[in-house]
Order: sequence, then C-alpha cells, then structure tokens
Amino acid sequence: MTARARTSLTIALALLAPLAAGCGSQGIQVSSSSPYHRGAVLFRDHCSGCHSLSVVGAQGSATNIKNRLPTNGPNFNIRKENVEQVLYAIRNGGFSGAIMPQNVVLGDDARAVAAFLAKYSGRQAQHVASVPITLPTK
Repeated sequence: MTARARTSLTIALALLAPLAAGCGSQGIQVSSSSPYHRGAVLFRDHCSGCHSLSVVGAQGSATNIKNRLPTNGPNFNIRKENVEQVLYAIRNGGFSGAIMPQNVVLGDDARAVAAFLAKYSGRQAQHVASVPITLPTK
C-alpha cells in the first residue's frame, strides 16, 4: 500500500470512527442547565468515537493494548487536561498530529469542548502522594 493510500485510509478511519464506535450507553450525565452541557454534547458528537469519558458515556479509548486501534485516543477519565491543551489539540490534530483531524470543532464550539474537558477530565486519575525533598546547598 502506498504512503498516500495509507494516509487516505487513516483519515477516513478517523472520520468514520465516531459513527462506528458509538457513544456508549450511559448518555450525558451533565445537567442541561450546566454551563458545560453544550461542551458535553459536542464532545459526545465529535470526540467519543476515539476518546473515553464516562460522564458522556464515551468509550472510544483502547482498554487493552492487544486490541488497540490507531484511532483510539487518550482516555479522559484518567488524563487531566486544561483549556489551553485542549484548544491546542483541536487546532493541531492532537499533540502528535498523526490521527486526530485538525479543527474537528471550531470557534465557540472548540471553546465549549475545552471548558468541558478542563472541568470533567481526569476524575479517575490515580493520585500519588508526594514527599517533600530538601536538597542540600553548598
């Protein structure tokens, strides 16, 4: 398969993944009166095929390395993001630029998704206790 054909196939898979992967069965658990609800709906509609986030019933991330697909994106249940990181990823097609389409949402929609992810991502992340370290000085 030529490089051009592989690239075309990768892009097609990335665009079709949300349709094939579904949105999960839990539905959106963000109140319709919440300022984050619009971002939750946009995330479900545009991102849930490749990313996982239980608050919207999204199960797009790989759960096992043996069955991982190229379109499996980060699991936002455990990965915490801030607004700037999300906007960067949306504009640039993720951080590696390999699979995620650039500008999957734009303008106010991108800002709504970024605010939603900043609020709800990383809620299942493991927190490791830190120990203060004092370094000797000369």
